[in-house]
Amino acid sequence: MQKSVRYNEGHALYLALLARKEGTKRGFLSKKAAEASRWHEKWFALYQNVLFYFEGEQSCRPAGMYLLEGCSCERTPAPPRTNAGPAGARDALDKQYYFTVLFGHDGQKPLELRCEEEQAGKEWMEAIHQASYADILIEREVLMQKYIHLVQIVETEKIATNQLRHQLEDQDTEIERLKSEIVALNKTKERMRPYHTHQEEEDPDIKKIKKVQSFMRGWLCRRKWKTIVQDYICSPHAESMRKRNQIVFTMVEAETEYVHQLYILVNGFLRPLRMAASSKKPPISHDDVSSIFLNSETIMFLHEIFHQGLKARLANWPTLVLADLFDILLPMLNIYQEFVRNHQYSLQVLANCKQNRDFDKLLKQYEANPACEGRMLETFLTYPMFQIPRYIITLHELLAHTPHEHVERKSLEFAKSKLEELSRVMHDEVSDTENIRKNLAIERMIVEGCDILLDTSQTFIRQGSLIQVPSVERGRLSKVRLGSLSLKKEGERQCFLFTKHFLICTRSSGGKLHLLKTGGVLSLVQCTLIEEPDASDDDSKGSGHMFGHLDFKIVVEPPDAASFTVVLLAPSRQEKAAWMSDISQCVDNIRCNGLMTIVFEENSKVTVPHMIKSDARLHKDDTDICFSKTLNSCKVPQIRYASVERLLERLTDLRFLSIDFLNTFLHTYRIFTTATVVLAKLSDIYKRPFTSIPVRSLELFFATSQNNREHLVDGKSPRLCRKFSSPPPLAVSRTSSPVRARKLSLTSSLNSRVGALDLTNSSSSSSPTTTTHSPAASPPPHNAAVLESAPADKAGDSADMSPCRSPTTPRHLRYRQPGGQVADSTHCSVSPASAFAIATAAAGHGSPPGFNNERTCDKEFIIRRTATNRVLNVLRHWVSKHAQDFELNNELKMNVLNLLEEVLRDPDLLPQERKATANILRALSQDDQDDIHLKLEDIIQMTDCPKAECFETLSAMELAEQITLLDHIVFRSIPYEEFLGQGWMKLDKNERTPYIMKTSQHFNEMSNLVASQIMNYADVSSRANAIEKWVAVADICRCLHNYNGVLEITSALNRSAIYRLKKTWAKVSKQTKALMDKLQKTVSSEGRFKNLRETLKNCNPPAVPYLGMYLTDLAFIEEGTPNFTEEGLVNFSKMRMISHIIREIRQFQQTAYRIDQQPKVIQYLLDKALVIDEDTLYELSLKIEPRLPA
Repeated sequence: MQKSVRYNEGHALYLALLARKEGTKRGFLSKKAAEASRWHEKWFALYQNVLFYFEGEQSCRPAGMYLLEGCSCERTPAPPRTNAGPAGARDALDKQYYFTVLFGHDGQKPLELRCEEEQAGKEWMEAIHQASYADILIEREVLMQKYIHLVQIVETEKIATNQLRHQLEDQDTEIERLKSEIVALNKTKERMRPYHTHQEEEDPDIKKIKKVQSFMRGWLCRRKWKTIVQDYICSPHAESMRKRNQIVFTMVEAETEYVHQLYILVNGFLRPLRMAASSKKPPISHDDVSSIFLNSETIMFLHEIFHQGLKARLANWPTLVLADLFDILLPMLNIYQEFVRNHQYSLQVLANCKQNRDFDKLLKQYEANPACEGRMLETFLTYPMFQIPRYIITLHELLAHTPHEHVERKSLEFAKSKLEELSRVMHDEVSDTENIRKNLAIERMIVEGCDILLDTSQTFIRQGSLIQVPSVERGRLSKVRLGSLSLKKEGERQCFLFTKHFLICTRSSGGKLHLLKTGGVLSLVQCTLIEEPDASDDDSKGSGHMFGHLDFKIVVEPPDAASFTVVLLAPSRQEKAAWMSDISQCVDNIRCNGLMTIVFEENSKVTVPHMIKSDARLHKDDTDICFSKTLNSCKVPQIRYASVERLLERLTDLRFLSIDFLNTFLHTYRIFTTATVVLAKLSDIYKRPFTSIPVRSLELFFATSQNNREHLVDGKSPRLCRKFSSPPPLAVSRTSSPVRARKLSLTSSLNSRVGALDLTNSSSSSSPTTTTHSPAASPPPHNAAVLESAPADKAGDSADMSPCRSPTTPRHLRYRQPGGQVADSTHCSVSPASAFAIATAAAGHGSPPGFNNERTCDKEFIIRRTATNRVLNVLRHWVSKHAQDFELNNELKMNVLNLLEEVLRDPDLLPQERKATANILRALSQDDQDDIHLKLEDIIQMTDCPKAECFETLSAMELAEQITLLDHIVFRSIPYEEFLGQGWMKLDKNERTPYIMKTSQHFNEMSNLVASQIMNYADVSSRANAIEKWVAVADICRCLHNYNGVLEITSALNRSAIYRLKKTWAKVSKQTKALMDKLQKTVSSEGRFKNLRETLKNCNPPAVPYLGMYLTDLAFIEEGTPNFTEEGLVNFSKMRMISHIIREIRQFQQTAYRIDQQPKVIQYLLDKALVIDEDTLYELSLKIEPRLPA
């Protein structure tokens, strides 16, 4: 008989080797020997479910092994110890961890183990427990129990099945028995039939009853289903699905239009220009074509695929799943990013190419294609910039009507987040390129073209209608009457102001603009602005009374021609003040830029002036500011993000002040700060200029002061021969005429050269002094210009003899061109920084007492004068263009008045500064208001007529004019602060934006009046005549540029109560219908009101745009970008976009219509008794023309 079990020893040794290397648990344990009191330390290794033990850690052959499957492991208490041995040894034994492995059957002795640490013992027990497969065995037992239970269920089901089978057999037997009984009964019935009469046929009454019953059952069923359907239609879920589907349908329509626009861009411009670039005499190069149309063709292909996917989704209506389409679109966003980054460069390349007459002619030929619908290439290049934000709005609306548990909600949210990231970049690019598109649009309106508008550094400021007063020789005005009809018609000019030029145009009957042959393009470098005539000028005195102080002069002094004067009249004092503020600010910019060119060297190898590179705070991003690539009108990088402190610092930087930055800041400052903070900063600059101005700014301000004094002596210096593009600095002298005028002198030509700047102290006495040539003074070089002193009593003669003299140049000083022989024996060399400070301090009418050469060279004096000028400049702009800030805030008004009074008390104040301060005080404290501020409530009170006119007695012209007058009064009454923060969409909109809500209310009331007037007629012909008359009124409103009135009338005619009157519309003439279609197309909301936008670009104020278009733009900007970044910086790029829209709105607000009020017509238009509410209108419409039966 076999005594031992054979096993594969080689495989066991292999497993022992694996256990040594890869064992689950390895380490030393003490194993209890057969003797009860002895423990042997062994090295154990656990591999899978086998526990090996070795004599030592280096042993290769195991001393034994245990199979652990089915065993259990538990902790055992320490065995009792005898008192023998030292106490330390007993404590160490007590701290050891004991545990026992039980093998689950009686034939195997348990394995007793111990380890030194408790943590190690727990780890060994856990490892042995897992190796025993105890959990698997327990699970096996559970599964076995379930299996037994299922077997019992199957057996029970088998028994139940047999029982049911027997029951079915019994039922079949019963059915056969019943069938036999039925057959027997039928046979009995057949035998009994002869005994019955033929009256068994149904009685007609019975048939009628059955028909009624059938009808009632059908009616009840249909009513039940109708109730179910109506309940669902009225349910929130159905309403949400309807809105969701409508959003998708609108999205498909917009995508169709967008793909069509891209098709025109590629096939109407890109591909023809590629062919032209390959011709023998190419008007454009292939590189320029690629730069202008970067990725345009790829974007078109991408959206064609996207559009096809949208149309395919409509086949599965009403189940519309769109998330996968956006998943296709998102990976291609890098194409859009390249297009966005290239957008500004593409417009600049296009502007440069237009200077080539062959290319310009070819481009106009392409744009004349009927498919372009009068739109320019720049418009088509801008469409992709607005498509991504349109998707964001669509996704936002879709998510609003998509349940949270919807299968594609997460995908839509992810797509929206990705598109928003790209949209932030696109917002900045659209803001930066808006000026270029505006300039190109104006250039296209001018028949002769205008090359200066192709300069991308030109910034558009404002436009409007002014009246040019004819003049005769010697600058004396002809005696014309302001109310003369011929003067208003023949003298009306369309004027455009840019940062460097002033354009004066006439408008032909076809709407095209023509530049004046003489004085059509005025370079502000050569101009002098005279806000009001001198009191000493007799002719000017008469003109002031004649024109109601609405006139102002622009004196032009071209270097190669005789000087001339342009006299312009503004429609109102408010508009004159706005023109004055903008023109003077542009003049200040040009003057400061030119003077800073003198102060700081320019590096000819770079485009950015050395001054800007010298101050890293002007172009280098920091934690509190981030710059854009675009330069502003002062050639300084525009701010993209900045803290409030940095924005205020830029506002008060003495070196320059960009008019576009100033406009943006004053329009939007209430979003990120308060008027009190702004005024406090201005007050600090005035009171403490050295502590409020950055140190680096002051260092650069006087950086070249010492060097320039040396250059004045050395005639060979490069500075003496360098050209400059703006006027030279002028000195200040005393004048005795305290007239109210702002005369800003820009006297030198573009080709002038600066040599030396000699500032000579004027004689305070009235006796003439003779100026002699000093032999000690070196004559200036041939290409230098000298500012020299002239006798005080011959100032007038000198001025007449010099064609380059500006009216603001002091009487005793004259700017003389090279070649003169006049010099001064007593002169003080003034650094360019000093001259810059004096000139920017409104050089003009003399110096204060004690103002001498020593004070001129005093840095502190220069800084104080420049700081005062900056504060007055900002305040003048603030008060003249934002007067409502002070009307609504009396505390702010009083603080400004106190500051101005403190300025007036300054003993060192220059006369021109004193005059400017007085003008601001007068403008701020005057209570009389122009008729431009006439409000709708005032008109309602004035129209207290005993009897109002009726619709039949009023002509279409009268109605259109008075509608235009009312619409413009309501439109211009909206303060610009209501356009900030989307207040018209809040719950408290009536409190936050009362004037916007009043405008909306007026729109609805006028639309209701049109619809009510039509429905008041009972016969068809009268209603048709009323429709034709209102369409004629709408067309006259279009001619008056009242597009809000056009939309009021067309929306009324498109109401369901009017639109459904088929018999009435059948009586309307075809010409009226065609005219109405033309009007509807003009004011259509399709493509973000693209037709209306193009029309407004090509028209001049006065005009009344549709306010909803601008509110949509503002809401789009507000929702697309935040006011502040995550770092807390102000998003100034967003502020520029908001300011651009507000400026466009205010441009139309400030230019009033010259329409006389007709109280009877206005009373008819405002008579609320004639208005019928919407429900009553529809009921009346159904009564007039009932619904046709289905």
